[in-house]
Amino acid sequence: MINTNRYNYYFYTLLSLLVLVLLFVANTLSISYKEALNVFVNTSVLTYITNISLYLFGQNDIALRLPFIILYILSVILMYKLTDKYFKKESDKFISICIFMLLPGVLSASLLVNSAILVTFLTLLYLYYYNLTNKHSYLLLFLYVFIDNSFAILYLALFFYSLKNIKSVEDTKDKKNILFWISLFLFILSMYIYGFATAGKPRGFFLDTFAIYATIFSPLLFIYFFYSVYRIGFKEKDKSLTWYISTTALLLSFLFSFRQRVYIEDFAPYVVISLPFMLKIFFHSYRVRLKEFRRNHNIAVVLVLFMLFVNVLLTIVNKPLYMFLPNPEKHFVYKYHFVKELAEEMKRNKINFISSDDKRLLLRLRFYGIEQGNKYFISLNKFLNYQKKMTVSYYNKKLFKVYIR
Repeated sequence: MINTNRYNYYFYTLLSLLVLVLLFVANTLSISYKEALNVFVNTSVLTYITNISLYLFGQNDIALRLPFIILYILSVILMYKLTDKYFKKESDKFISICIFMLLPGVLSASLLVNSAILVTFLTLLYLYYYNLTNKHSYLLLFLYVFIDNSFAILYLALFFYSLKNIKSVEDTKDKKNILFWISLFLFILSMYIYGFATAGKPRGFFLDTFAIYATIFSPLLFIYFFYSVYRIGFKEKDKSLTWYISTTALLLSFLFSFRQRVYIEDFAPYVVISLPFMLKIFFHSYRVRLKEFRRNHNIAVVLVLFMLFVNVLLTIVNKPLYMFLPNPEKHFVYKYHFVKELAEEMKRNKINFISSDDKRLLLRLRFYGIEQGNKYFISLNKFLNYQKKMTVSYYNKKLFKVYIR
């Protein structure tokens, strides 16, 4: 009991520190164009969540991202509860949740206005209910249809999971296999509501998708994820619901990537929840070896932890990277910089009503109180007879320029 309390203390302390980091970073980011669409144009669940936060806490960057930081907190707590199923040792639980909290994909999802962290939380909520009661919450599954299109992946995974108990057509009529019919119905309903994008010329994006997954996990963890999926798929008879969900999402994303660029936010939430069963396999493999034969495992652990530490560091202090990039647009958060500083400079110069040939810039500036009007014209491209040039610099390096008339 004392050991459990000690690790609980470590867990909540680390979570509190990470939340403070996320709040700090949230205040350093500017709203992106897609986020501005969610605030001002779209009518999705994300729009309602974001606008409620902005109404309660004011129109600022922390309020914009606060709901997703809260969803991150709730997701981490649910995952911590779910690790009871996988690990007997408190130290294993703690290591597992630490890695989950520090995963690049999970951290970045908690800072951006997109559906990834919402889907992660709701999927973990469903799994937590299932582990707690050993029953499927059909009410939650039905509600999820109207929240996000990516839950079609969850329904398909549940359909495949239900098939393992069905050996004949007669079995589908068994009340115990109601999941078979409900998951199939919800998958069809989701496809009917949201459709499936097939526009554009067929192009292969398999390597791009692989690279994004490696970024979301960190390369070594993603390679080990592949191994874990293979091992459970071919060597273990009883496969968990989590394995079905993660494997279905992974295979679908790679299948679609042979034809088109996939929207990775639709698939990643179902893949990152695989972390506990990955680490369970790793810890077992580690402990069946004598100490003198654990060298490769120790090296892998050090490398993974180092990569995760670097990721957290870059999450906190990413602006200095501009000093080493010849092209600022190659920065991984370029889309989330500059506009707030530009708006502050414009307000200091009493430029509050503008028109522009760049509608995306107009929408982003609107979040910071720069309204659309005809008093001034602003452009990212240099033009004749401009009257003023404004520049946003980080560490004395000029990175973002606008021209005003």
